[in-house]
Amino acid sequence: MKTDPTILIVEDNDDDYEACYHSLSKSSSLANPLHRCRTGDEALSYLLGTDAYANPRPATPCLILLDLNLPGTDGRDVLHRLKIEPTLKLIPVIVMTVSDDESDLRECYSIGASGYVMKPIDIDGFFQSIARLHNHWFKVILQPAPNEKEDEEELDW
Repeated sequence: MKTDPTILIVEDNDDDYEACYHSLSKSSSLANPLHRCRTGDEALSYLLGTDAYANPRPATPCLILLDLNLPGTDGRDVLHRLKIEPTLKLIPVIVMTVSDDESDLRECYSIGASGYVMKPIDIDGFFQSIARLHNHWFKVILQPAPNEKEDEEELDW
């Protein structure tokens, strides 16, 4: 039986992760497993199948929710690395941050972010944001199915 692809949440703040997790879990149509990485370095290990994630290598996620300000390798660096990696560059990455700085917004989009979402300060606003995000990415937007051949060679557009 085929399982739904994983949603990767890269978030160091426990409260923000819990709010995101519960918001996604409340969605009755969400069958996707959720995986959390607490740092940018852990996220890169997970996505590249190195270190603790080398054997067995995890399946490629269908969506990444990426905090911008992470300890160690920050979200900007993670995003940049993903978008230059042939096997990972098609994964939609939604940056979730408290920053409303125009330069952060422009930088993330120029690197290849699929979206940029401000984390609302109140919990109800956060739940609503995640529900809208889920609806958009899983009910409105069409995405290519994971293709084993993509893991072997870069797509030629």
